[in-house]
Amino acid sequence: MARKRTPSKTAAAKTKAAADSAEDAAEIVAKLDPEQLPEESVYLGQSVKPEFILLKLANRHGLITGATGTGKTVTLQGLAENFSDQGVPVFCADVKGDLSGVAEMGVAKGWIEERAKLIGYDVEFNAHPVIFWDLFGEQGHPIRTTVTELGPLLLSRLMDLSEAQEGVLNIAFRIADDEKLPLLDLKDLQSLLQNLAERAGELTTKYGNVGKSSVGAIQRSLLVLEQQGGEHFFGEPALKIDDLMRTASDGRGYISVLVADKLMQSPRLYATFLLFLMSEMFEELPEVGDPEKPKLVFFFDEAHLLFRDAPKALLEKVEQVVRLIRSKGVGVYFVTQNPMDVPDTVSRQLGNRVQHALRAFSPLEQKAVKAAATTFRANPAFDTEKTIMELGIGEALVSSLDRKGQPTMVERTFIKPPSSQVGPLTAAERKAVIKESPVAGEYDEVVDRHSAHEILQKRTKAHAEEAAEAEASGGKTAARKSSGGSRSDGFWTTLGKSIARSVVPMATRVLEDAIKRNAFGGISRRR
Repeated sequence: MARKRTPSKTAAAKTKAAADSAEDAAEIVAKLDPEQLPEESVYLGQSVKPEFILLKLANRHGLITGATGTGKTVTLQGLAENFSDQGVPVFCADVKGDLSGVAEMGVAKGWIEERAKLIGYDVEFNAHPVIFWDLFGEQGHPIRTTVTELGPLLLSRLMDLSEAQEGVLNIAFRIADDEKLPLLDLKDLQSLLQNLAERAGELTTKYGNVGKSSVGAIQRSLLVLEQQGGEHFFGEPALKIDDLMRTASDGRGYISVLVADKLMQSPRLYATFLLFLMSEMFEELPEVGDPEKPKLVFFFDEAHLLFRDAPKALLEKVEQVVRLIRSKGVGVYFVTQNPMDVPDTVSRQLGNRVQHALRAFSPLEQKAVKAAATTFRANPAFDTEKTIMELGIGEALVSSLDRKGQPTMVERTFIKPPSSQVGPLTAAERKAVIKESPVAGEYDEVVDRHSAHEILQKRTKAHAEEAAEAEASGGKTAARKSSGGSRSDGFWTTLGKSIARSVVPMATRVLEDAIKRNAFGGISRRR
């Protein structure tokens, strides 16, 4: 009979210590003094002072980390609300369905009232302007891009291609550019690859080796991508970045919520799509330097999916985008469980940090806690590493950039409660929001215009017709040859007829003369 497992004394002691620590922190937390909160800031919560992110420095990016169930989603929702209230558009992915409630007015709940009272915060419940997006077009407006816009690097990542296969894909994109073949959806790329395989011999000398086996492998990967719903991602009308940067008539920024619960079943597609959006903003938006407030704040939830097993070229791309996109007025905030999920080259560029509780039961988890603690500017009032493991739900260690752009000293903070609904919308509520959306009707219908698939089909048909005409012409010639003989036979026949026409009359005359002579000669002899 198996022994019943009971909590160890050590675990119980840790739980009690965490509870005592939370009570101690609650006793020293200061009540919110509005005079201490700058007008041009986003309020996070309360420690011994108000904790906030200055709007002017919000484009210096950020990181929100913590174990499951520690309050990351509520923190993200509160930040999205506050940025929206300050006229800053927001983009975020709703991986669990919880964030959809930001479109509905919140209601008083026990834990909300308790937290508000603790920090002296007056919650003004209200709804926020929201646009729902969905790659599958089921719970939001369809969101698409073209194959050309995604590019070979991200497409290779999406399909997990080998180096040789990625090389062939790059050749395909180059040929599409040289031959003016628009790549809009998956069938365009599939048709182009088929054409490449048929022309492999002639293309190799100009573009490099086009292995038919590599083409076949890419085609198989495209089929898998199609089965995962990738065909919904590609096509037109493609998303206009400006539609993610809208403001409502009351001056608040729209919160664009990507419905991602179904999309998360294809993690690589999810991560690649969000990276594509960041890259598009980097490519399209003009330089603005350091504006008074961001043009857009982009929350990248489940960020570990972006960096896990990513090739070097992709990591370099991410690092470049994060480093330079702030000058376009975009702040990127990565949300993940473990701070070690984000590579050092990217992490060092994230100036505003919110660290929720981490659990450290294994050596690897203990390493993660230690690593998280070292990213903060130490506070002599407490042990950062120890405090990370003692934080309760809705508590976090917070450090943001001050007016000089330097990290503030880390503080143990009680995160403010959101003013919108905590939890998902009903289907009817979501439908109503979609109906009133400022982009309603713009992306609903797919436009299938003339592109590579149709051009190559027309080209193949023309070649087939030319081949058929050539074959038919060759058949007539063969028939003439078989019935009339060869050209040399005709020559000798004609020559023979000419000789006959000339020689036969001559021979006839000679013969007649000979007969006459013989006849006259006989008469003379008889006489």
